[in-house]
Amino acid sequence: MFRTALRNVFAHKARLLMTAFAVMLGVTFVTGSLVFGDSLNRAAAARATDGYERLAVSVFPEGSPAGGAPPGIDAATVATLARVPGVAVAAGRVDGFAAVAGRDGRPIAGGTSHRGANFAPGTGGIDPAYRFTRGAGPTGTDTIALDESTAAKGGYRVGDTVRVGTHQGAASYTLSGVFRTDGTKLPSGGSLTLFHEATAQRLFLEPGRYGTVEVTAAPGTDAARLLSRVEAVLPPNTGAATGAQLARIQENLATGDGDTMSQILLGFAAVALFVATFLISNTFTMLVARRTRELALMRAVGASRAQVRRILLTESLLVGALASAAGLAAGTGVAALLRTLYAPADGPSGPLVLAPGTVVTSLLVGTALPTIAAWLPIRRAMAIAPVAALGAAEPQAPARTGSPRTGLSAALLLTGTAGCLYGALGAGKDARIVIGLGAALTLSGAIGFIPLLSRPFVALLRPLLTRLHPVHGDLAARNTVRDPRRTGATAAALAIALALASGLSVLGASAAQYLDRATTHDFTADYLIKPAEGGMRMTPATAEPLKKLSGARFSPLNQSTGYQLAGVPSVLTGVDPATIGRLLRYDVTEGSLDSLAQGRIAVADFKAEKAGWRVGQTLPLRREDGGQGQVGNVTIGAVYRADEQSNLLPSITAPDALVARYDPDPSTAGILLATDAGPGPAALGAVSRALGDNPALAVLDESAIREQESGSIGDQLNIFYALLSMAMVIAALGITNTLAMSVLERRKEIGTLRALGMDRAGVTRMIRLEALLLGGLGAALGTVLGVFLGWALGRTLQESVVGYALVIPWGRLALGALIALAGALLASLWPARRAARVDISAATAAQ
Repeated sequence: MFRTALRNVFAHKARLLMTAFAVMLGVTFVTGSLVFGDSLNRAAAARATDGYERLAVSVFPEGSPAGGAPPGIDAATVATLARVPGVAVAAGRVDGFAAVAGRDGRPIAGGTSHRGANFAPGTGGIDPAYRFTRGAGPTGTDTIALDESTAAKGGYRVGDTVRVGTHQGAASYTLSGVFRTDGTKLPSGGSLTLFHEATAQRLFLEPGRYGTVEVTAAPGTDAARLLSRVEAVLPPNTGAATGAQLARIQENLATGDGDTMSQILLGFAAVALFVATFLISNTFTMLVARRTRELALMRAVGASRAQVRRILLTESLLVGALASAAGLAAGTGVAALLRTLYAPADGPSGPLVLAPGTVVTSLLVGTALPTIAAWLPIRRAMAIAPVAALGAAEPQAPARTGSPRTGLSAALLLTGTAGCLYGALGAGKDARIVIGLGAALTLSGAIGFIPLLSRPFVALLRPLLTRLHPVHGDLAARNTVRDPRRTGATAAALAIALALASGLSVLGASAAQYLDRATTHDFTADYLIKPAEGGMRMTPATAEPLKKLSGARFSPLNQSTGYQLAGVPSVLTGVDPATIGRLLRYDVTEGSLDSLAQGRIAVADFKAEKAGWRVGQTLPLRREDGGQGQVGNVTIGAVYRADEQSNLLPSITAPDALVARYDPDPSTAGILLATDAGPGPAALGAVSRALGDNPALAVLDESAIREQESGSIGDQLNIFYALLSMAMVIAALGITNTLAMSVLERRKEIGTLRALGMDRAGVTRMIRLEALLLGGLGAALGTVLGVFLGWALGRTLQESVVGYALVIPWGRLALGALIALAGALLASLWPARRAARVDISAATAAQ
């Protein structure tokens, strides 16, 4: 039986090639996802733990200093630690925020980590944490050193002047050296600036104080024993841990991103494999149908049903084994490509990891999938009696209205649609779970229902086809509905891929419009000044230099927390009453915003509605500050419409004098600024100069705000579209396979058409029109399902996200349909060429 199965595989290798290719693509995706995730995790863990091997013990503060004591660890403790037996070096470390300006004045490094630290040289002027490739460490208060990546991005060389911004403002320094360091000092994508120790302490902590102490052991000293000795001399509120303990903690924290990305990729791999199942099942259905007489002859000469079934299943296993082996090799290459495309440019790097579990999983998936997909057509073929199969007519299996399969599909479709509607219109907190289950049932039902939908769909388009090409269009329409099950299975693969793409497009377009409205609708100023990514803490004093700008109107957004307003936890945002109306759009529904100048507050409508507040009501205000409550009363002077998720409009707007009365040190979330000249290069330069050309501060106009807040949605959608393209490719292969097998079955028919006068171009046109009908059916159904599911999921956001509304991205949907039609047309090239080359005399000869 094995020899028979092997012979059959090679006898039908051309027919099975695309099936094997579909399996290979699915296995490639699975392998690539697993290898990519494992490699990313391994590289992230290696980078996060890089450098801990040189540390024996790390000493750090624990809890808040008691009795108003200075923060950090004092120099006396560092000196004590250096005298502990077994300690080679005790290096005090201090670090904080430091953004390096490029030649254009903007901060270098695309990541969120802009760090600064002290250079702590030991014997010979060497700091073991840093390896200098050019120059040396900073030895004066006006010098710095930069990490190699940051220096390269900024185009800086030793001796250049570099502008650096910190919490204390911006200053210029001379670059003394360029260094390399380990992952514990320089996170992925960030920048690291080394300062002279006195400068670092002044900028980030206090003179003579350190944030941590790194203890290096003398040769032959055990880290655990050294930890015990160190702990014996530590002052109160100070703790210690070995480097190995810290490395394990960092490794666990570092692998989360790789796991998340790997899970996303595996989800898309599952979609690709699901789509591939239709292609495999369709191929085996056609192969078994073509070989009905051959199988019946085997039965007639003595083979049992079980033996024939095992032969066919062995064929599917052989195809799966060969395809999964190829997919395993290709998947490793795809993992390298994925790491290049999706991993951060400055992210951790390392070798590809092909774990044994990945090999086993990929091979199992690749061999099991064809076997499962082939089981139903094999079982159906075994149900045909040998005598009937040996007859002249080949059995057909058209979809029948009222068949059990049709009834089950209709039930699934109706149940799933009802579930989605219930989830969208009133399922409460479990709405997304209900919609997810409903979507699965809807897609499953639609897949089984497509054979019945194919007839009315083709009937709808037949007049257009016959108008364009009377003979070829009519033949293409008839051939498409000749076997509705085959047509349905082929179109289903394309419909699933397009449904997911269309649903993502609807959600993405709706979310992008919402974010655009939430971030810029209320913005009427020219500029918003914010800290750079991961940056400094701004205070009201940050805005003081803007008073030097001629014709400038500005207002800091001074946020103050810890309030109880009539017993309701609240955050107050202090603004300048004289200018805020020009800088933010307040849609006042009750009262007047002018009441801010009278010391009253304005409240967002959602806040007032939840608490039952109204204009003119006086409320008790209490703020907890260091255990002592400050009590007073405030009056509501206005209520305005606001989105609860708005990044600019606060929930409670108060005059800045009121906030200053209760909080002497509020945190400034941003500064709104308008100029007489409006936004432009000249105004931007003037604002930057007024702020001291500080790279720690970002000056954003409306377009920059929009790009910063909503630009990532487009990038994420592009990644998802790229991943879904794998399913689209497999669906196109299904069309190619279906048409190729159809041409093989219809050789005599095509030869007869040629004999009656149809030329090769006409045959080619007929096959291409069939492909367009298949692609159109899948594209139409997939787009409708995708829009419906995108609407249902979007409805679950409307209650919690005020202002979210459905947006139909007609352009993207049309582009998706055109891509599907173009893919179907390309998929028809090879079958059409084969049909046009059919030999007339051989095809019309008697069977």
